[in-house]
Amino acid sequence: MTVEKSQTRKPRRGRRPGTESTRQAVLDAARARFARDGFAGTTIRSVASDAGVDASQVMQFFRSKDELFASVMAIPASALERFDIAFEGPDAHLGERVVRAYLAAWEGTPEESEPLMAMLRSAIGNEHATEQLRDFIQSRLLHGMNPDGGADAALRAGLASSMLVGIVTSRRIIGVPLLSEASTDDLVRVVAPAIQHVLAKE
Repeated sequence: MTVEKSQTRKPRRGRRPGTESTRQAVLDAARARFARDGFAGTTIRSVASDAGVDASQVMQFFRSKDELFASVMAIPASALERFDIAFEGPDAHLGERVVRAYLAAWEGTPEESEPLMAMLRSAIGNEHATEQLRDFIQSRLLHGMNPDGGADAALRAGLASSMLVGIVTSRRIIGVPLLSEASTDDLVRVVAPAIQHVLAKE
């Protein structure tokens, strides 16, 4: 091959980034966005732009902003599934299922509970982290609620999330004796009717 021919050959394109490297780029961009703009202020489109990919690619890896946030915070998919399953079944027992699901996630196996507890601990004394945790839990509750829940659905989801986070915080971090010593069944018996009233509008 002559030098002339070799010089006129079109340069080879570099290898396209693989799936894992693209996914990691999305995670890195999302981590920075959530840290800067919070959960509510971050959008799939903004993360995609920061990562240099299309929004559809972000959705291929993570089906929603909730799942993207969970991946950034290392919250296992099983915890999200547990939250979602709580809304399956008759509304008459919604409060009990939700309370049991959230207590099981925060107080269950280390694989589920440790990342969630890390989020909760980071939120103590950190207003930005508190806002992210609150918005994330509210989003999960709102996602599971009846789409015809009415104009105050977001408010009711917010109230329920505050109650649930308050219980876990008092029980696992502050260590309020009566709450720490209470069994799951006792907590469900007392708290479930209140959550039921808030979420199911009873």
